[in-house]
Amino acid sequence: MTLPPSSPTIVPATDLGGVAVLKHGNLYLLSDGFGDIHPDTRGLGLYDLDTRILSCSVMRINGERPTLLRAHTGATHAGSIQLTAPERWRDPSSKQQPSGAPSQRVISIARERWISDGLAERIRITNFSSTAQELVLELDLDADCADIFEIRGYPRTGRGTYHPIEASERQIVFAYEGRDGLVRRTIVRCSPAEIVDGSHREDGGEGAVRLRWRLDVGPGDSTDLDWHVTTDLRPAPGGHQHRERTPSRLARAGARDAASPGHPRPAEVAEAEYREWHDRTARIRSDGELLDLAIGRGIADLRLLQNDGPKPGEHYVAAGVPWFTTLFGRDTVITALQVVPFMPGVAVSALRVLADWQATEDDPERDMEPGKMLHELRVGELARTGELPHRPYYGSVDVTPLWLVLLEETHRWTGDLELVRQLWPNALAALEWIDRYGDLDGDGFVEYRRRAPHGLVNQGWKDSGDAIRHRDGSLAEAPIALVEVQGYVYDAKLRMASLARRLGETALADRLTAEAATLRERFNEAFWMEDLAFYAMGLDAGKRQIGGIGSNPGHCLWSGIVPPERAGAVVDRLLEPSLDCGWGVRTYAAGQPGFNPVGYHTGTVWPHDNAIIAAGMKRVGRHDAADRIASRMFEAAQHSPDFRLPELFCGFDRGVSTTPVPYPVACSPQAWAAATPLFLLQTMLGMRAEAADGLLELDRPHLPGWLGKVTVHDLRVGDITVDLLFHRWRGTTTSAEVLRRSAPLELVIRV
Repeated sequence: MTLPPSSPTIVPATDLGGVAVLKHGNLYLLSDGFGDIHPDTRGLGLYDLDTRILSCSVMRINGERPTLLRAHTGATHAGSIQLTAPERWRDPSSKQQPSGAPSQRVISIARERWISDGLAERIRITNFSSTAQELVLELDLDADCADIFEIRGYPRTGRGTYHPIEASERQIVFAYEGRDGLVRRTIVRCSPAEIVDGSHREDGGEGAVRLRWRLDVGPGDSTDLDWHVTTDLRPAPGGHQHRERTPSRLARAGARDAASPGHPRPAEVAEAEYREWHDRTARIRSDGELLDLAIGRGIADLRLLQNDGPKPGEHYVAAGVPWFTTLFGRDTVITALQVVPFMPGVAVSALRVLADWQATEDDPERDMEPGKMLHELRVGELARTGELPHRPYYGSVDVTPLWLVLLEETHRWTGDLELVRQLWPNALAALEWIDRYGDLDGDGFVEYRRRAPHGLVNQGWKDSGDAIRHRDGSLAEAPIALVEVQGYVYDAKLRMASLARRLGETALADRLTAEAATLRERFNEAFWMEDLAFYAMGLDAGKRQIGGIGSNPGHCLWSGIVPPERAGAVVDRLLEPSLDCGWGVRTYAAGQPGFNPVGYHTGTVWPHDNAIIAAGMKRVGRHDAADRIASRMFEAAQHSPDFRLPELFCGFDRGVSTTPVPYPVACSPQAWAAATPLFLLQTMLGMRAEAADGLLELDRPHLPGWLGKVTVHDLRVGDITVDLLFHRWRGTTTSAEVLRRSAPLELVIRV
């Protein structure tokens, strides 16, 4: 995923109390710590997928911002914020207090809010003084219906029509007719309020409309106010003339009630869905609070990131809030791979959703070819008008082989051969894409080049334009064969050979096995840099090695394409200080031309990248190295708000910064970062399954020194559930035992 063409100016989180996230389904809210949406540059707002449906929501009491006491606003679909009146607002009886006594704030403002199929909020005003209080509560509102790419900085060529705002004392309707022929409406319903036109306020205000409630709250009494937001999308009726946004666009005729969305469902409906999510997930308990907190946060965030798919009942994990709250092929697949043992349903959904969007035609405008899996799906105005190619866009070279890896890994844990049969045509089409379209010049390696005018220059997971560099810092020229992609293809072909044998397709299995062996041999000839004892980042258009040192070869340890005699050198190089900054492995080694610890892919640290590297180190028997990487990631989570690993953080040396330095526009929560703690645990425990054969294998389980005991409850292997206990004793040895199994299951522990 890449940053917008011009990144937004960053406002420090402390300026406005931090950014809070609430989400359920395709609706998500970004507000400051006070619960407000300011027209600032951080993308605050209420969104429906790619469209911001509420761009301003600012609350004042008697013309002033309240004082923030506590906010619980970033866990799931619901949050609460406790505020009080500003410092100067005191109980009149406080005048009787001795000089120097503390002031007594007498007005409590509690904001309870939730998202289901809309955003709803209840504001409770309580008067704790001994006298009645006359209050004026105001809420500034606006809806710009901006496309997410526009908010990220994309310079759009034009915009549609803003309709006059329709307002009554109980309802406000904002409407925008886009250039795609659709009208997007934001409907606000509220407790009866006075409506004030934004252009007629002496204080200027921040929104197009102000709701004003005049309250008389008796001593010890409370008053509740409610407002909620829903949205709809409908074809434009036609005939509207273009009207630019003007200072006043308020229609006094009254808002239409007909055909408007109803009230959002109660919070309990979403809460039940969250409980079901946790009930379907294996439970992890340990004697390490840090592990439990990081894993618990990750599981909750993965539920938070669940989007509703195009088909009824279909779901997928969105990539990250706020910039990538949509379907991303690579992110969806890698996230699913990370959590298969603990929540296999995520993997099944990912496989099906991506299969539905698999390309069947050749479209250069979208870097689309038959059999290829999508990169990114967008449904906003800019994608619908064709101004951007994301409808969907297919510019990822690695999603297709990774989808095949996920298919086989899901079968390992579920034993569901029927799922494999259903998706087998998609798998064969993916294999065909690898050989026919992915290998551009027939040399046996999968390469990429951009065909879409507005597509991505780089199409691996490091997809920023400056990510792939030669030793001298110069940018590599496409077509580019990335080192990690060859590993993914190698792994995919071996795994598809295994599934082909289960389906009785022996000839195909033999062919894929032979192709994988040939690829491994040629890969190690072409990509190994003898003088550096490390693999090149890729091969450029002239088949020259791209010699920049990065984290990419760590993925090759995970895929198995690295031979044993070279594995140790790769691990050692990844652990050198130029790559390992003390908080994790950087994307690009320090000391090279182009290195930047704040560069998106040229020196930062990505948790998911480190988790894959740790799994590769485990695979080649380097427990010490895997433990070191895992410990780095859990320590980073300890220093993150709510123990939530971000998408990435800056790659400054640990000796320079005693805590990880946040990357300014990182997504948080972000899917493959949320899944990282579970993947690291799987690596520690060495869990592998063959559910179809009734087998669970624990390959050299090994707990790091800071962790003594881990229990996994309700781990599902096919239709069997099992409880496992892992215990480290005598300093280094880790034992494993079965506490419970629902049916016979063979357990093999390799030491």
